[in-house]
Amino acid sequence: MIPEEKPHHPFNEDFCIYLEYHLSKTFRNFEDNEIRRFWCDGVAMPFVDEQLMAKSVNDIRKIITKAWIGADGQGEYEMTINFGPKALSWYARGLDLKECVPSEESLDWITFARDEKKIELRIL
Repeated sequence: MIPEEKPHHPFNEDFCIYLEYHLSKTFRNFEDNEIRRFWCDGVAMPFVDEQLMAKSVNDIRKIITKAWIGADGQGEYEMTINFGPKALSWYARGLDLKECVPSEESLDWITFARDEKKIELRIL
C-alpha cells in the first residue's frame, strides 16, 4: 500500500522559515527601539489544516498561526497573515509566497499589538 501524500501548499515549512528570517531583518528598520531589538525565532504551521485549503484561503483571505517574537525571540504571538490580491492568486496556483512578502525596508505591512501579543502581516 502506498502512503497517501499530503497536498503541497504554498504556506509550508519553507515559507515559515523564510518569514522568520525576513521578519527579523524587518524589525531592525522600525523607529521604535524596543521593536528594533526584536527577532523572530519561528513561525508555526497553522494548527487547523483546513486553513491551508485553497478555498479557505480564498474565502477568508488570511491564515492564523503562531510566532515566537521578542528581544529574546521567545514571546508567543498570535500571527494573522492577511492575503492581498497577488498572494491570493499565487496561493490558488500553488506558487511560492515568498514573492508576495513586502520588502524588509517597508514597514507598513506589519502591525503589532504588543500588549495582546498579536502581530498582523499583510502580504501583497
